[in-house]
Amino acid sequence: MSVHPCCEVRQGGFEGKLAKMRRRDGNQERQSSFLRRLLDFSGWLLPGAALALLPKCPLCLAAYIALGTGIGLSVSSAMYLRALLILLCVITLLYVATRQVNRFTAKFH
Repeated sequence: MSVHPCCEVRQGGFEGKLAKMRRRDGNQERQSSFLRRLLDFSGWLLPGAALALLPKCPLCLAAYIALGTGIGLSVSSAMYLRALLILLCVITLLYVATRQVNRFTAKFH
């Protein structure tokens, strides 16, 4: 049984280029999927690590900043900076969690 000429996929024509583009798009889709997973993981990792490594004492935070940058902080400004860093980390973790829940629920709609 022969295939009708209009139904054949030619390698050199427009159809061949379209097939190559589809293969290339699939590769880019895998790369963007990997990049998305990497960014999602870093979205959890960075604020979590910052919360875990943040000193519990404002004096220790002031000392770390002074050692790292050479800039001295007062105890009260270190206390406010520590509270601000904790707040930013918690907000970031809540944002990442909300985005993850929205993605999970969007799969079922």
